[in-house]
Parts: sequence; structure tokens; C-alpha cells
Amino acid sequence: MRGGLVVTTVLVASAAVACGGEKDQDLVIAGTAPAVPYSGPLHVPTKNLDEDSTRATRIESGAAGRALECDGEIYSGGGGGAWSKSDGGSTPEEGLRAFFDMEQSDYPDHGYRVERREADRVLYSFDVAGRTKVAVVVAKDQKNRPGWGPDTSASCDPTELPASYTDGKWYEIWTDARGKRVPITKVHSSVGDEHCGWETAHFLSVGERDKEDEDGRLYARDPDGVLIESMLTSAYDGDVRMPADAHDTGYRRGEWRLWLSDADLSKAYVRTADGVEAWPQVRPDQGCK
Repeated sequence: MRGGLVVTTVLVASAAVACGGEKDQDLVIAGTAPAVPYSGPLHVPTKNLDEDSTRATRIESGAAGRALECDGEIYSGGGGGAWSKSDGGSTPEEGLRAFFDMEQSDYPDHGYRVERREADRVLYSFDVAGRTKVAVVVAKDQKNRPGWGPDTSASCDPTELPASYTDGKWYEIWTDARGKRVPITKVHSSVGDEHCGWETAHFLSVGERDKEDEDGRLYARDPDGVLIESMLTSAYDGDVRMPADAHDTGYRRGEWRLWLSDADLSKAYVRTADGVEAWPQVRPDQGCK
């Protein structure tokens, strides 16, 4: 699966692979048909471009990507691999269940409905307010894929999924000044990895996918000094004066307010109820060993 600011995943534990709750509980539901169901082909050739961009994700996600009804850009998607006869299912629903067994997806693991059905392919969708936010196409007896199993899958940004699903995931969702959730490809934070001893640190990813000048800017809050000094461009400071040229981005997370200086992007300034903190930028290709 592709999508998001990949630099963050080397610094936080992001291995949660399914929504909480009992596995396969109401995996497929009756649901309500959308006003305009997906009418395109269920088989669309895919190609792995080995890059992280919305264009690449659309190409890699095939029909599943086309079936999405995102408010923003596609977030993640891809095609299924090969499997043995014992892995495939005997029904489309078993093929969907096989998707969660085979793929380490960060998708909701229940609440899907059949949106389209053909002889050898079925489109399952996870809907929010009648719009498809996650799509999984399962196929039968494809090359090196005996039985029913995953063909392609795709998802909108996690901020378009219910809060009951996103709460407690590895990412922390921010809002804009009006309280609307901001896509995690633009901004998100996360707690430091426990197995690295970074639980008291926080990471903040700011950027926008497909914009090279913004992609990969990662900042760190390190009040207890648990991070390796060489990881950071400067030291964290929990009490600074806001630079005169800094501006309010409008991004909020609880009492945190994010400010940035266009003249110096090596630090992010976070206003809190107690003052202003300076979060230094994390150097590229840093992570827990």
C-alpha cells in the first residue's frame, strides 16, 4: 500500500493493520445502494511505478481507485499479489476476508457492502454518508491466484473515515481554523515509538503530497531529550518568543496551534496555553534502529 508521508513511518509505530473490534464482525452488510453506483470496469490494468504520488497510486489501484468518491485525493491503493490454492476463498466474501489475511492494510475490517458484481469480480465498498471511501475488488481464478482473493484496493485519506475508526490509530488528526479535519498528507502528528524509548517525544509531519518543496518536513517535540541529538537540526525549546515573521497556519490539535516562518522552515512553532514551543526539524532518513 502506498500513500502518506513515508518519512514518518520510520519514526513511529504504524503497524496497526485493522480496525478494532472482533475480526470479521459484519464484514459484509446489506447497506444502502448509492445514488450513483460505480459503473466503470472492474478490471483495469495496473502498473507499479515505485513512487509516492497521487498519480502513481491511481495507476496502482486500478478499478478500486476509480470507484472511490473522495472529497480530496486518493490516499492509498495497490494490487494483490500471488497466492496458493489454500489461501483463496470459495466465495467473493471469503475473497474479501482473504484480503485482510493477506494484505497488511490499514482499512476498516467490517461494514462493507457489494456495490457491483460480475461473474469473476466483485466490488466491495466501505461507505461514509453514502459515498465510497474504501474500495476492494476481489477476483476469481486469476493467474497465480486460485479461488477468490484480492485484485485491487484503494482508500481515501483517513480523515474521510469515521472518527470511531481513526481515533487511536498511529496518526493524530489535526483540524483547520474552522474545525474541519485536515488530510494527514498535509499535516499530522504521532507519538514516538515505544520500543525505541521515544514515548515522550512527538513527531509532526507538515507538507503536501506531490509538492517536492514541502514533502517530508518532519519536526520533533522532545521535552525529555530522549531523541538522539544528531537526528535534529537543533535542540527542542519549550519556551521561545514567536518570530515576528511567523504566521498562523490555522492547523490545530487540541490546545496546540501551528505557526511557521517562511524565512526559516527548520523549526515549527507550536503555540500552547502556556506559551510557544520550537520544534526542530528532523534530519532526512532518521529512524529507530
